Amino acid sequence: MSFAKALSPAIREIRILCCQTGPASAGTRQFIASTYPTIKQHNPDLPILIREAKGTPARVFARFERGVEKHVEVENLSSSDVASRVSQLLNVP
Repeated sequence: MSFAKALSPAIREIRILCCQTGPASAGTRQFIASTYPTIKQHNPDLPILIREAKGTPARVFARFERGVEKHVEVENLSSSDVASRVSQLLNVP
């Protein structure tokens, strides 16, 4: 799972939803803190939206060309498990 490269141009947007204080979203928050700078550095024009709201279950959505949208549930996962799920969602080898 390597985010140290440009993602497919078919990916139009990434949205990360989580709770800003809940323990179930801890791995997602850690993933954001450790991986967001790398993804953004290699994909500067890709919108990456981070939405935190109390009680929100942790999920990651990806919008592809032609409006196709997919998501994965990342509630109660460690940061490395979140990265693995996100890389599967984005089809990053």
